Amino acid sequence: MPDKSRFALNRIIYPKAKLEDFFQLAADLGLHKVELRNDLEGPHDLTDRGIIDDYEPEQVRELLDYYSLKVLAINALQKFNLASFLSKLTEELKELIALARSIKCEAIVLCPSNDPNDRRDENLIFSETVTALKTFGPLFIDSGLLGYVEPLGFPESSLNSIAVAQKIIQEAGFPIYKTVHDTFHHYLGPDTSSTMKNDYDISYTGLVHISGVEEPQSAAENRDDHRVLVTYRDLLKSREQIELLYSLGYQGDISFEPFSREVQNLRPEELKAALEASINYICEL
Repeated sequence: MPDKSRFALNRIIYPKAKLEDFFQLAADLGLHKVELRNDLEGPHDLTDRGIIDDYEPEQVRELLDYYSLKVLAINALQKFNLASFLSKLTEELKELIALARSIKCEAIVLCPSNDPNDRRDENLIFSETVTALKTFGPLFIDSGLLGYVEPLGFPESSLNSIAVAQKIIQEAGFPIYKTVHDTFHHYLGPDTSSTMKNDYDISYTGLVHISGVEEPQSAAENRDDHRVLVTYRDLLKSREQIELLYSLGYQGDISFEPFSREVQNLRPEELKAALEASINYICEL
């Protein structure tokens, strides 16, 4: 079962704080791993903020050393499997990789097209997703970074199954790709515990994102802003998902990724207490 050393914080949990304050939150909790993002809003919700705010990479490295942290991943290259944008996506990935290397980050998360107007059939989606991974593969190989493919469980997602993601990675033929198991998206998507036991190789899992949902509603009604910290009221059964992953041999990291404003608007001391309680609940397995 996981112990505290396996937990990390995704910056979406504390998005309004300065980067150093986010680092301090993790350190105050006794955590040593974080994820950064490229989709945070600016100071007045008018402009996007950079991945490392207005810090220079050297300053970020110094802060990471000071707080004894490492960056697991930058989240994310969006719509990575759209062939019509492949040239633009490749250039964006180059920039993400350059920044990741400058701050000693280990991986880039790749998120699929999640658009109800995406009319491609399953075969074309599979083919274009393989092509994207083949195109990006040399960039990851040369940089020494990993690419984390994250299935999204929403009905409009072009890739919602971790078992299918594994097949795509195998077809692409590069050893630097892993999957992200997100407990929210796993709950929404087609995979089951039987899928994980019989149709999936746990060695492909590179990272776990964890959150909970407590509002009773249909799976199709669940959106990111319903995602809170995991407690005994969690309807996703995220703790049971973690138990299954560890029983199958997963020994990697678990990153908290709650998008709910209810969590994001907590005062620092309240957030620390809530996270401590969530970690303790998960580790009771």
